[in-house]
Amino acid sequence: MTEREFAGRVALITGGSGGIGAELSRRLAAAGAAVAVHYAANRGAAEDVVADIAGSGGRATAIGADLRAADTAEQLVGSVERELGPVDVLAANAGLSRPASWEDVDAAAFDETLAVNLRAPYLLARRSLPGMRERRFGRILFTSSVAGLTGGIVGPHYASSKAGLHGLAHFLAARVAADGVTVNAIAPALIEQTGMLPGDPGALSERVPVGRLGRPGEVADLAMAVLRNGYVTNQVISVDGGIHPR
Repeated sequence: MTEREFAGRVALITGGSGGIGAELSRRLAAAGAAVAVHYAANRGAAEDVVADIAGSGGRATAIGADLRAADTAEQLVGSVERELGPVDVLAANAGLSRPASWEDVDAAAFDETLAVNLRAPYLLARRSLPGMRERRFGRILFTSSVAGLTGGIVGPHYASSKAGLHGLAHFLAARVAADGVTVNAIAPALIEQTGMLPGDPGALSERVPVGRLGRPGEVADLAMAVLRNGYVTNQVISVDGGIHPR
């Protein structure tokens, strides 16, 4: 594929205001996509990403939405359609990570985490898929976590939400592959500059075989490789510095 392989496409990146989402937003814009940079609260950071894209000759807009609300996901896709056009690439990257033990995670905390980390990605995909299938092209990528594979250390609410994304990816991928739509998940671990590290960065880096924390750009590299490849679907791919060999 060419360097501008997403020219004429529209991409929605949730959690696009920082970390992995910001890097992926810039990469997709550089590949020619018009990019909707979603944010939950940090409007300024999202607008900075949009300014970077515009400064490089790209097209982008910042759109705020609280994904804890059940009706927000579909409204978000509608806003993107009005401002940029139909969504061809959905990167459901926004996540909620609040470390807690199983003794401390009550029903409200569990429900809130699943609302953002699992229900919102499902509803975003549900809203976007009909148009993707009609156009015979679509890319859906869920940002999961190795916690969905191993349980992790953040908490039962977080691990459950990420494991649920894997099941969702497998269910959807098998049903839309023949329509030119791929559905995958990437599972990072211990990535710096995301605001989601479950502990001291120095101590955490000692657990990584490569000897350091991951960088958002490295996750974005993998994400772009997956999004570019029409033959990769129904996969959960780890990016964790060798912590969890599989």
